[in-house]
Amino acid sequence: MRPNTTRARGAGAALAAGALLLTACGSDDATAEDGGDAEGPEATGNLTVWVDADRADVLQDAAADFTEDTGIDVELVQQDFADVRDQFVSQVPTGEGPDIAVGAHDWLGTLVTNGVVAPIEIGDKAEEFQDVALEAWSYEGNLYGLPYSIENIALLRNAELAPDAPESYAEMVAIGEDAEVDYPYLVGLDPTEADPYHLYPFQMSFDAPVFGTDSEGGYDAADLRIGEEGGVDFAEWLAEQGSEGLLNTNIDGDLARENFVDGNTPFLITGPWNVPAALDADIDLQVDPIPAAGDHAAQPFAGVQGFFLSAQSENVVAATTFLTEYIGSAEIQTALYEVGGRAPALTESFDAALADDEIVAGFGEVGAEAVPMPNIPEMGAVWEFWGTTQAAIIEGDGDPAELWERMADDIAGAID
Repeated sequence: MRPNTTRARGAGAALAAGALLLTACGSDDATAEDGGDAEGPEATGNLTVWVDADRADVLQDAAADFTEDTGIDVELVQQDFADVRDQFVSQVPTGEGPDIAVGAHDWLGTLVTNGVVAPIEIGDKAEEFQDVALEAWSYEGNLYGLPYSIENIALLRNAELAPDAPESYAEMVAIGEDAEVDYPYLVGLDPTEADPYHLYPFQMSFDAPVFGTDSEGGYDAADLRIGEEGGVDFAEWLAEQGSEGLLNTNIDGDLARENFVDGNTPFLITGPWNVPAALDADIDLQVDPIPAAGDHAAQPFAGVQGFFLSAQSENVVAATTFLTEYIGSAEIQTALYEVGGRAPALTESFDAALADDEIVAGFGEVGAEAVPMPNIPEMGAVWEFWGTTQAAIIEGDGDPAELWERMADDIAGAID
């Protein structure tokens, strides 16, 4: 496995490319602008990369090629994905952290606030990535990592029970009722915290995002929008679905999946993690956009995984080159897709994956229109109030508008 762009350059040239990328924005350097025969920095030192077990084999190949081309050793250190963020925050300031680590984009607020990640410049290569992937990995106008996969929820459909995709929420419910099964549709919910992540597409269809955005497109913690009119409209709709039994907090994610694979419902709102169970059950599976309940598009959250650069890295040019030229190559992005089953962030690999697999295509097409999960630290003050309020509204534990407005006030107070 080898990035084609680097084979022709030979050892050291990739580092020159990395140096040019780092200086591409705002540089007056004539040689860089001319794309001439700049000498790359001397190939010295080594890189340490934290990677989880699922992606270690792919990066092993990339690391071997990088070492052969540049003479710089790459040490891969396996970490549990769930531990990477906290370990990175604690170890980078001590000098014990890696140069590069795998991670999720919604960690960025915490990582930037703690000063442990550095922005990267990828120059024109940015045009090669899906927009939602770069938006997700940007914070306060800077790109803080190299994305590799996009994950989102969509609508799974049992085509034997529902031959056609619904164009609206009402149509989905009507198709489900006509199928004469136990449930018109299902989404897994928690008895006490519902599931803001899985219900967010419906909320967005009422034009009720959590936060607004600033002039650079990033989420703005000072612009809390969840309590506006659209949010109240969503709360009242949520109460109606609860009273009609269409949303049920006694059916969690596992029960929702089991009922879908048993043919008890034609529709399940979920992510790609439940696809294997449906295919094992020989469901005639289709993946569709989530239908809107309100007047706007039902946009789910997108979670984007990638690799970020340590603020304490002593080999920034080499690390940036490894990120952009190797992890950012079509070969590596496709290989990471093949082991993870998530749509690639690089458009060339994204298009190839969509052409190769209709399930990935379904999720990928929905994900391309998704909105990044907020990556600002203030999001941590939202989840608990949000989920418990949704559960209370669905269960009819009060006036939905009052519960929602109280939730918005509580969130605002927690952020302040």
